[in-house]
Amino acid sequence: MASALAHIQSLPSWLVGRVAARGRVLVADAIAAEGLKLTHHGVLAATAEYGPVAQADLGRRLTVDPKDMVGILNHLQESGLVLRTPDPADGRKNAVTITPEGKVVLARCAALAEAANAELLAPLSPEEQHQLRALLTRVHEAP
Repeated sequence: MASALAHIQSLPSWLVGRVAARGRVLVADAIAAEGLKLTHHGVLAATAEYGPVAQADLGRRLTVDPKDMVGILNHLQESGLVLRTPDPADGRKNAVTITPEGKVVLARCAALAEAANAELLAPLSPEEQHQLRALLTRVHEAP
């Protein structure tokens, strides 16, 4: 009979959590070369996707606390990656837009994240990697 710990460590939820944690570390370490943290990367990507976007809307979409969003955007703006300007629809709000340099950094981060994920999945064959992605997608998209 397996120990209680061995049982827990054999559960798919435990295994997926451990793999996800390792993947986050690999990606975080990779994008640190660009001076960004995972939250910076996510906000920069969302700004590229939705921008120009109201700062408050960006925070809601990403479930980032407004106080934290201010710090993240301050860092991104000081780095020249985003601009905050008065929202044309409501001058009391800030609209966030990615800069050309932000697009360049975002592309480099995408390549770094891909390389980190390649390292994460290196023990698997290309076919196994494809199968794992397909299975994880199905589990993720299940109701």
